[in-house]
Amino acid sequence: MAKTVPDPDLLSLAARASSGAPSGEVWPNSAENCREFAIRIARDGTWFYHGSPIGRKPLVRLFSTVLRRAPDGSFWLVTPAERGRIEVEDAPFTAVTLEARGRGAAQDLVFRTNVDDDVTAGPHHPIRVADRDGEPRPYVTVRDGLEALILRSVFYQLVDLAVERSEAGRTVLGVWSGGAFFPLGARGDA
Repeated sequence: MAKTVPDPDLLSLAARASSGAPSGEVWPNSAENCREFAIRIARDGTWFYHGSPIGRKPLVRLFSTVLRRAPDGSFWLVTPAERGRIEVEDAPFTAVTLEARGRGAAQDLVFRTNVDDDVTAGPHHPIRVADRDGEPRPYVTVRDGLEALILRSVFYQLVDLAVERSEAGRTVLGVWSGGAFFPLGARGDA
């Protein structure tokens, strides 16, 4: 069986990414050192380069460390030498596991992402549920405006942990984490 060799351009980008993101202003007004990278993150969290999946998890993990979201909502890989726009179909990460520690208002919900980041939901890492075509789409903030789509099986775990709370005269189902309450939906919606 032939061994797959990564594209030299992808390896070159990885080398630049391994030196980290630049300090200071990430979004200068000029287009200097900006380009389009042929990277797409699919809805399921799979990273693609020129239409082919990036099969090396350490490479994806490396790229995830230099991923940034611009004020206009676009996604960029930012290295000291350059920055390039990438396509993200939904969220750049997926929350693949959940561990509940504690109970009630003292509970912490720890998510693990597809790139092995651990995120404890709380005021700085909120959980939100959007409605897409009548289906709940749950997310947790990972860092700096970057979110992880909470996979369906993990969302079912959240729903199992949900408690009722009265808010503005209606019953809301939600979860506690990091001292904050996160609504998942009104009773009957979640």
